[in-house]
Amino acid sequence: MTTTMTTDELRALADEAAARFAELEADPRHTGHLGRVELSRQVLAWAAETFVDDVTVASSMGDEVLVELVAQAAPTMDVFFLDTGFHFPETLRTRDHYADRVRIRTVLPLLTVDEQAAEHGDRLFDRDPDRCCAIRKVEPLNRALSGRAAWVTGMRRVDAPTRTDIGLVGWDERRQMVKVNPIAAWDDDDVDRFAFEEDVFLNPLREKGYPSIGCAPCTRPVAPGEDARAGRWAGKNKTECGLHT
Repeated sequence: MTTTMTTDELRALADEAAARFAELEADPRHTGHLGRVELSRQVLAWAAETFVDDVTVASSMGDEVLVELVAQAAPTMDVFFLDTGFHFPETLRTRDHYADRVRIRTVLPLLTVDEQAAEHGDRLFDRDPDRCCAIRKVEPLNRALSGRAAWVTGMRRVDAPTRTDIGLVGWDERRQMVKVNPIAAWDDDDVDRFAFEEDVFLNPLREKGYPSIGCAPCTRPVAPGEDARAGRWAGKNKTECGLHT
């Protein structure tokens, strides 16, 4: 079990894998759509074989192609969903759909929505969205990752300016664990094509103009020509929920 490895050993493992998968990514066999998909499957298979029960997948159910890839390449891998209490009904239905295909555990904040309102006041997401995310996302995430050696995310380089340099495998300095980003190299066309060819069940919000899906109070549809993440925390000086920073 990899939890017996020291932090230095895990970091060295991450560095070796990062270099190896970066070399594979640059190989012409992996520069097209099918090559990128195959490489993503290889990354997931490597994570499952290397870490076994010590790896977990974070899914917001707005990264459906990642969950589908897990179902195909590593179906026994643990997947967790952070139920903030503010999700759209469509997002919860998406989680329920994938519960039949992968091992999903739902992780809750320590405070219910009503308890948070009593302690911090109503609509904390409006007044202090960073604090709200810390309570309802970051703390539950850290609990969900506790005791694991590695975690898998659906982060992509095209998602945001803060993500342009992520590798297929990296090191989470903040949490001192391996971080695996199997679809980091995918662009929007890759996502659309994979979803079509593999008949991926998509969050119904996608058809309603939500290319990036978060909590209902903090997410709006995106107008034509807007950035895909323009609907997240619109009007606020905020671009990330804190899970990846």
